[in-house]
Amino acid sequence: MRAQTAAQQLRLAVSAGEFAPGQKLSEVAVADRFGISRNTLRESFAMLLADGVLERIPNRGVFIASPGAEDVRSLYLARAVVEPGALLWGSDLDVDVLHRIVAEAEAHRRDGDLTATAAANQEFHRAVVAAAGSELLDEEMERLLARMRLVFLQAEQRDPGFHGGFVAVNRAVVTLLQAGERQDAATRLRDSLLQTRETLAALIG
Repeated sequence: MRAQTAAQQLRLAVSAGEFAPGQKLSEVAVADRFGISRNTLRESFAMLLADGVLERIPNRGVFIASPGAEDVRSLYLARAVVEPGALLWGSDLDVDVLHRIVAEAEAHRRDGDLTATAAANQEFHRAVVAAAGSELLDEEMERLLARMRLVFLQAEQRDPGFHGGFVAVNRAVVTLLQAGERQDAATRLRDSLLQTRETLAALIG
């Protein structure tokens, strides 16, 4: 249980951008940060290695993963199934929550706060998946978002403002949902995810 908790904490720290792709992890420093033993930390590392958040390089140690173009394509194909499905059939869809998140993203973009805009966009997609009402999917989305954050950190080095373009897409999705057009909203989101898949793959490839 402690290993699972520590893995979740480290995953959230990665999602928050506290670690950089390719960064080597010190077992001593990470164990101290989370107040766990080295053995428990190694169990946590094993979980995150399986998730693709970490990678082990023989004779060098454990590093934060650096997803490549093929990883991006795989991640976005998964999202292009799960997220539109949650919008289309989710029993816990809360359009007011999605509207609030997009409004926050729009305010951050107007203020020129790219970091906050990116965080709001990420929260939007987390809330989309939450519409499915499945704890299992929520947990899987956290894993996907941790890996996506590593993709975004690489993309931001090449195009710091690329997050801003997603705000208008999210607004369009919310507008369709407010009109009761769940099918059109799901299609709009899916099209955007598939387009972003190729854009990001080219950007970091």
